[in-house]
Amino acid sequence: VMKAMGVGLWKFALRDVEVLRRKSGQPEIALYRKAAELAAERGVTVWHLTLTHTDSMAMAVALAIAGGPG
Repeated sequence: VMKAMGVGLWKFALRDVEVLRRKSGQPEIALYRKAAELAAERGVTVWHLTLTHTDSMAMAVALAIAGGPG
């Protein structure tokens, strides 16, 4: 999420980002405190998130979209 916003690493606490699950099972991102402030400053209004994992690895890809509906 930090990289998707273009702020680099450690610009906000990891706890400022939460991954939630919609009823459909689709993951979504909730931002709090500094992460929410930075997203608002950058005009990020839409997030897309995908998650995958195996027994030994996990990966997430986040896409931040500024200025419009998804």
